[in-house]
Amino acid sequence: MSQPTTPAHANDDAVEARPGPSTVRAFYQVLANTAVANVTTSYLWWGLTFWAYLETRSVLATAIIGGSYMLLVAVFGVVFGVIVDHMKKKAVMVLSSAITLSAYLLAGALYLSFPESVLVDWGGPWFWVFAGVILIGGVVENLRNIALSTTVTLLVPADRRDKANGLVGAVHGISFMVTSVFSGLSIGLLGMGWTVVIAIAATALALVHLLFVPIPEKGIAHVEGAPKGFGFKGVIPAVVAVPGLLALILFSTFNNLVGGVFMALMDPYGLTLFSVEMWGIILGITSFGFIIGGGLVARFGLGKNPVRTMLLVNIGIAVLGMTFAIREWWWLYALGILVFMCLMPIAEASEQTIVQRVVPFEKQGRVFGFAASVESAAAPISAFLIGPIAQFWLIPYMNTQSGQDTFGWLLGPGEARGIALAFLGASALLLIVVLLAFISKPYRELSTAYATAPPSLHTDDDAGEDADPSDAATADAPDDEVPSDEVSAMQRG
Repeated sequence: MSQPTTPAHANDDAVEARPGPSTVRAFYQVLANTAVANVTTSYLWWGLTFWAYLETRSVLATAIIGGSYMLLVAVFGVVFGVIVDHMKKKAVMVLSSAITLSAYLLAGALYLSFPESVLVDWGGPWFWVFAGVILIGGVVENLRNIALSTTVTLLVPADRRDKANGLVGAVHGISFMVTSVFSGLSIGLLGMGWTVVIAIAATALALVHLLFVPIPEKGIAHVEGAPKGFGFKGVIPAVVAVPGLLALILFSTFNNLVGGVFMALMDPYGLTLFSVEMWGIILGITSFGFIIGGGLVARFGLGKNPVRTMLLVNIGIAVLGMTFAIREWWWLYALGILVFMCLMPIAEASEQTIVQRVVPFEKQGRVFGFAASVESAAAPISAFLIGPIAQFWLIPYMNTQSGQDTFGWLLGPGEARGIALAFLGASALLLIVVLLAFISKPYRELSTAYATAPPSLHTDDDAGEDADPSDAATADAPDDEVPSDEVSAMQRG
């Protein structure tokens, strides 16, 4: 892989921080604050989904809400990524929290302005305005998440980034666990109004806490002459410069295309098996899988080749998707979700670790944003398609004698066999694509690029106060040593 050229001149306010024990401690504080923010955002997002399905009993309505979320992530992903590259990371996180808080305040005002009977009419405009405002608040949270991915590169030594990404996955799991339980209980016991109030208060607290969280960043890393706009210019060259990276993003895009089926249908399927309160508790219990998967990565890493690890995990996801709804047994579905949540943080940590290794730091925001845009664009397509397909074709078909005669031997009897058929077909398609990816040229190219790439930022021993000797030893690992003059150039551009 060709190495990035060093610019002749670098901006004076370029980043000069070197990952070491003190910056790792700062990363833990950033991670804790992000956990608080993710809890509040996910809490209201899950509450909206539960509330919409229970009030409308429409799979189509929940599919549109879920698909709209992913569509907005796709539309704004590149813009978010460029914002991250052009601003200090803490400023980005404060901006994200402030916009989310404003959106939730507007949602609260809408709830007070109209009777709930008007807001739950999904054939009317105010249901979609109310849902759209909440979605905007959730989508903007992705601006913070992109910034978090770049702070791993900024604050964590290169040989520990895979484990740091595992911690990120574990934190997301904790957020999911807490919010899925409390969202179900909140909607079931308190209603949507108090759920919005709680989200507003928690978001405000997270924003205040963020103001006191340090991120040791002296300036903004960029290359002189880099594009100043917020479009795709400069993004595609950064992606195609790494052999196989575009193929990785396209594979993840297809993965999300299949994932859109699950995004649209998992809640309706779960709510046919459980009450809303119990469904929230089930999601909370099974979300321990996120913690388990993220903890495994944090403890053992991803191995020498995260590309291979990611594909193996996707084989597991495909097989799981073909089996966890094959019978309408609550314990089988719950167990399948638990295993699925164990696998997801491993797959996500693999992709993040690859990008953090093969893409220069000053371009990582836009690459992460581009990946989020392209990958997220796939899920709304399948979510929008599978909603009406499931409601008007698959579910009625599997309730007929013809459907039972054709697939009953495989899927058994039950109320939601049409949804199970959608899970089975989507997962079988994913399995075929993953097996083909294993024998592809881009897989070999990206594996080689990862193995030969230098770290994006120098790993340097920080001799500051309270430095952990084990951290210092890790920071001095020979694999991350870079000549000091090259370090300065790499950090600036």
